[in-house]
Amino acid sequence: MSTETVADEEEQHFSAPEDWPKDFGEASWWPFIGALGIVSLYVGAGLYVLSHGGNSYVPTFVSPILFVLGTMVFLVGLYGWLYHGFVDQYWQHDGSGGTKLRWGMTLFLGTEVATFGAGFIYYFFIRVGTWPPAGGIPDVLSALVLVNTVILVASSGTLHYAHMSLLRGHRQRFIAFLGLTVLLGVIFIGGQIYEYMLFITHEGFTITSGVFGSAFFGLTGLHGLHVTLGIVLMSVLFIRALYGQFSEERDTSVTTVTMYWHFVDAVWILLVVALYAGSSLAG
Repeated sequence: MSTETVADEEEQHFSAPEDWPKDFGEASWWPFIGALGIVSLYVGAGLYVLSHGGNSYVPTFVSPILFVLGTMVFLVGLYGWLYHGFVDQYWQHDGSGGTKLRWGMTLFLGTEVATFGAGFIYYFFIRVGTWPPAGGIPDVLSALVLVNTVILVASSGTLHYAHMSLLRGHRQRFIAFLGLTVLLGVIFIGGQIYEYMLFITHEGFTITSGVFGSAFFGLTGLHGLHVTLGIVLMSVLFIRALYGQFSEERDTSVTTVTMYWHFVDAVWILLVVALYAGSSLAG
């Protein structure tokens, strides 16, 4: 190997070389940190069900601590991963690899189909039994749900229009509609939190309210976490756009986040049909 080749290899820039052993190329610790946070979220949710299901061997204070810590660790891992992989020295990159990243998002969404599919299978399994289940179920289909659905579907439209504006060179329009999409996502989450408050305080309906309670809060809560993640991702895009990043030729991050957000919207429509409307149908 010539000295010129060695020098060229030493001058190669890797997006995250400082947080991984040498000779590991583009590998990074940040995905593992984010995964640790996600695991803590799921463990916290599981311990919450155990601690409120008549089991005294799981202290009630453990699950909220794990849930909060898991959220913080996940957000830190997500920030580090995005920053080192996409933001750091953005304009020095040649912009290649967009197809691979899009396929990576496609594979990730495939795992998300499996995740939500497990929750739907559980719901369909209990749905084919005696219905309504013992103890009855509340009327979950309301005007609030319909309004929230319109808001989330509209957010898919505004995000698509924002992306199209970027591809057509209308940068200010892109930023404006991207910000509007973030706002619609926040309103949706606010509506879901308000819905939870009404169920808990007025109906006494919680995640421990029988098999339907676990299915309802499990699926809608999982979806709410994904919407929150989408809001974080779009907020990152919005801040980067304000700093002048993204163009007609460099839109990979916008494309992948758009794919994710459309998927989240599609899952919500399935939830409304199967969980909200389907639960009110006689068995």
